[in-house]
Amino acid sequence: MRAAQVSKLEGPEAIEIVDIPEPVPYPGAVVIDVHAAGVAFPDVLMTRGLYQMKPELPFVVGGEVAGIVREAPADAHVRAGDRVLALTMLGNAMAEVALAPTQMVFALPENVSLEAGAGIIFNDLTVHFCLRNRGRLAAGETVLVHGAAGGVGTSTLRMAAALGAGRVIAVVSTEDKARVARANGATDVVLTDGWLAAVKELTGGRGVDIVLDPVGGDRFTDSLRSLARGGRLLVVGFTAGEIPTVKVNRLLLNNVEVVGAAWGEWVMSHPGYLQEQWAEVEPLLAAGKIAPPDPVLYPLDRAADAVASLDNRTATGKVVVTLR
Repeated sequence: MRAAQVSKLEGPEAIEIVDIPEPVPYPGAVVIDVHAAGVAFPDVLMTRGLYQMKPELPFVVGGEVAGIVREAPADAHVRAGDRVLALTMLGNAMAEVALAPTQMVFALPENVSLEAGAGIIFNDLTVHFCLRNRGRLAAGETVLVHGAAGGVGTSTLRMAAALGAGRVIAVVSTEDKARVARANGATDVVLTDGWLAAVKELTGGRGVDIVLDPVGGDRFTDSLRSLARGGRLLVVGFTAGEIPTVKVNRLLLNNVEVVGAAWGEWVMSHPGYLQEQWAEVEPLLAAGKIAPPDPVLYPLDRAADAVASLDNRTATGKVVVTLR
C-alpha cells in the first residue's frame, strides 16, 4: 500500500510517499480502507521529534481517518462496508489501509462526506472537551478563539453556538482569514493588531467568558486581560512556538482561571469518554446543528505540503489528505 512516511526527523519536508506492506490486524482491530486522513499540529511536531509522544522511526504520519470498513471483529459495533471515522492514535493514518481499535471507530453520519469526516475527530472533539469539560460553558456566554481560521479555530466557530455560546469572537491575522472565520460562523471578527481594545469595545468593557487559545505566544497576557470576572482561559496548544508564563496575581484580580485542556491525555486516562463525546456530537452533526468541516484537500502525493501548511501557518480551516 502507499503511505506518507517519516524516516528522519527533519520536519514536514522529510515526509516521503512509499510503498509498504499493509498492517497486520491485531486483536480487536477494525481494518479500514482509508479515503481521507486528517492533519493536525501534533503531526508537525512529530516530524521533528518534538511531540511528547514519539513513535519509532520510520512511522506513517497522521492519527485520524475516514473510510470504509473492510473487516471488523464479530462483536464490533461496525461491520464491513460501513462508512466510519476513526482514531489510529500515534501515526498510521496517511496510508491506503489503516487499523484502529474498535472503541475508537465511529459510524459517520450520512450527511457528512468522507473527506469532511476525516477532519472531525481531533479538532471537533478537542473543542467539545474544551468548552464542555474544561471551560464549563454556560448558555449565552461569550467565547473568544485565537487562530480562528485554523483547524481548532474553525471547529470552535462551527460548534460553539450548538454547545450553548451566545457569541463567538474570532481573532485572526489577515482579512482573508477574517472571511474564513465569518464563513464558519463567527459572530464578530477582530484582527490580531489591536485585538484586545477591539474586544473590550465589542463587549462594552465587560470582556469575554472563555478564551480558547491554541496559539500561545505573546498574546497570552492580553488574553487574561480580555476575560470578564470569573472568566476561563483554556490553554490548548502553542502553534506560535513560544510557551507563555503567567503571574498568578493576575488570576486574583478578577477571579479568572487558566485551565489546561489536553484532550488526548483525557481520552487516554478516562476510558469511555470518547464514546460519551461522540454520543453528544454525532446527533448534532446528523441534524445539521453543527456544520461539518469544509476541509482543504491535498492528494497523498502532496502530504508533505499538507503538513507544512500547518507549520508555516498558511492553512485555513481543517487540512485533509485524500487517498482514494
